[in-house]
Amino acid sequence: MFAFVIFALVILELCAVYFAWRAVLSTRTSQGAIGWVVLLLAAPYLGVPLFLYLGHHKYRRYKMSWRESERVAEPVRVFHSDNAPLYPPSISPLPFEKIADLPAVRGNDMRLLIDGEATFDAIFAAIDSARSYVLVQFYIVHDDRLGRALQDRLITAAKRGVKVWFFVDAVGSHDLPSSYLDALREAGAKVIDPKRSQGPKRRFQLNFRNHRKTVIVDGSVGFTGGLNVGDEYMGRDPEFAPWRDTHVELHGPVVSQLQLTFVEDWHWAIGEVITDELNWDAPHAEADMTALMVPTGPGDELETGALFFFSAIAAAKKRVWIATPYCVPDIDVLTALKHAALSGVDVRLLVPEVIDHTIPWLAAFAYFDELRLAGVQIWRFNNGFMHQKVLLVDDDLAAIGTTNLDNRSFRLNFEAMALFFDKGAAQEVEAMLARDFAESFKMTRVLRDQPRWIRLGAPVARLFSPVL
Repeated sequence: MFAFVIFALVILELCAVYFAWRAVLSTRTSQGAIGWVVLLLAAPYLGVPLFLYLGHHKYRRYKMSWRESERVAEPVRVFHSDNAPLYPPSISPLPFEKIADLPAVRGNDMRLLIDGEATFDAIFAAIDSARSYVLVQFYIVHDDRLGRALQDRLITAAKRGVKVWFFVDAVGSHDLPSSYLDALREAGAKVIDPKRSQGPKRRFQLNFRNHRKTVIVDGSVGFTGGLNVGDEYMGRDPEFAPWRDTHVELHGPVVSQLQLTFVEDWHWAIGEVITDELNWDAPHAEADMTALMVPTGPGDELETGALFFFSAIAAAKKRVWIATPYCVPDIDVLTALKHAALSGVDVRLLVPEVIDHTIPWLAAFAYFDELRLAGVQIWRFNNGFMHQKVLLVDDDLAAIGTTNLDNRSFRLNFEAMALFFDKGAAQEVEAMLARDFAESFKMTRVLRDQPRWIRLGAPVARLFSPVL
């Protein structure tokens, strides 16, 4: 027994040394690397388990199946050239194109879907009208009233001959019973078992969650945004009601880009390529908006989530309005926000007053004073819980999707944002956010004037910011 204990301790120390070296090579900042090295070498019994779950921010096994396939390389090139914008947008799409590894394309249209009723009425109508196939992906699906309504429509579609592909994130949908998935399979839908797919399987596995919310019907209409599938998103939970959120309905070639993201996620999850079974020729919409899907995540070589926000903020000359339920930015995005405000740009952050997750809510207070000192306005939505992820830059760029203004979305989760380089889209988003500001109050109290539990909790919560 004594020999076994000694052997286990030696293995633990060797793991700690190896992980410390990994931290030196891969941790983004010197402070972070030093912190990991000290923890791993001084307390390996604590540091090794923590590093296993928190110390990785790249998912090297993620495969970009569609873009790497020689079989479809030529159609991709034709798609790019056939849908190139006729006129350059006012804000250059170039940095966003490089982040996404996709081109901005013309011929699109969008419809804002404000809150749960509008969102799921539109999604359900599209599913009911499906002729060929439906692709469905959500971070959270509950087996409740809304979840069963989605299930019923997918089963009905499958029974009338529509192909259905369905999968959820294993962590976000950890309490979804297997009977829910079995009913879909019995109807003929193709369903990924989240417990047998790539990626995290248990709630305490914090990294590499797929936070995207995607529905695509027949390759011609797509949906993405902040809403998951659960009664709380319909405002039926009195603790958070009314629930304020935003989805977007997409038409045009940008739907094919959203579909590409789904195909890659499906391939990543179970290794199956479904490219040939789908329609990649979405018709041009009359509105002819220039748009781009920007998928980001830990499978990318660059830290694309943070670069997305940095690029948008850096492009602003007049204003940057960001609606986000969580405000835990990294140092680069924090600096970009302050620089923009100091340069005279109207920088506003719209965040919820209502708490859903205490630690990130508290951590945000540790950033507010620094931001406000530079001229950033902090607006707190006070009519229920606000969960939307929306960005507006000047009068020319609007974005709706799944990405929060926090480190988790920046580098640990798989996310997606739909960008519109279009004045009409920007005007619609401006009007929507103006209504939200009218239901909010402008923050004026500094941290030292907050209640004691916030004063004491905020700096402690900020210590966890790399994984919030």
